[in-house]
Amino acid sequence: MKLKIGRNDPCWCGSGKKYKACHWDFDARIALIRAQHHKVPNHKMIKNPEQIEKIRESCRINIAILDYFDEHIHEGMTTAEIDRTVYDITTRMGGIPAPLHYEGYPYSVCTSVNDQVCHGFPSENVILKSGDIVNIDCSTILNGYFSDSSRMYCIGEVSPEKKRLVQVTKECVELGLKEVKPWGFLGDMGQAVNDHARANGYSVVREIGGHGVGLEFHEDPWVGYVTKRGTDMLMVPGMIFTIEPMINMGRADVCTHEDNDWEIFTDDGRPSAQWEIMVLVTEDGHEVLCW
Repeated sequence: MKLKIGRNDPCWCGSGKKYKACHWDFDARIALIRAQHHKVPNHKMIKNPEQIEKIRESCRINIAILDYFDEHIHEGMTTAEIDRTVYDITTRMGGIPAPLHYEGYPYSVCTSVNDQVCHGFPSENVILKSGDIVNIDCSTILNGYFSDSSRMYCIGEVSPEKKRLVQVTKECVELGLKEVKPWGFLGDMGQAVNDHARANGYSVVREIGGHGVGLEFHEDPWVGYVTKRGTDMLMVPGMIFTIEPMINMGRADVCTHEDNDWEIFTDDGRPSAQWEIMVLVTEDGHEVLCW
């Protein structure tokens, strides 16, 4: 049985302050919004300042890895080489690659090329060539705290159509980010992403979305990008989640590799792009923790 916290009891967040001086008004506001039939976060989704700082430390490794590829990815590189490099940098900096052995995933990173939407397996047989677009999705554990972000890379001479897809997808993330503020709704962000993608003639993958992150690799809430303004979960200070829409040049439909049940492809074989950032909701807006 869950006991009610008294006003003078220590706050549930672990701050050491009395409840009345910490999250009393916060919980009252959430209760009011819940009574209006909105989805609201539970206490497990709210990170305290100490946890947030530990998560930032994990993010520094994740950012350093993707910064490395900003300078060193090149035509002729295999995606297996990317995987080895991610493992080497992560462990050298004291971290653990979060994807490695996660639910049976056998690699340290996801490398998704052209029509691969996400979860692409690194391979010695996948050699990056001029004209390719590739997403490197990197996730790190440091001292039990998780970070997660991804970037798109254009290899050599990429067609204008693919370059535009990559750019518009990044713009979708940036427009979604502008909607992240306390006491707004995830649907505000989702609609901004979807509207921009559709306005440019693209489609948004429905089945795969973002997620809470920090204390675990994947936490609540699930974050979709075909939602409507004023709907989906309430955003409150202390929430951390990813914005990572997968934008397809063609139809939104996707399929899963039947042999490994991990790799996701566009159903029509046309290119897909994704950028992923990790966002903290603050008292007056947001902070991008990882990119």
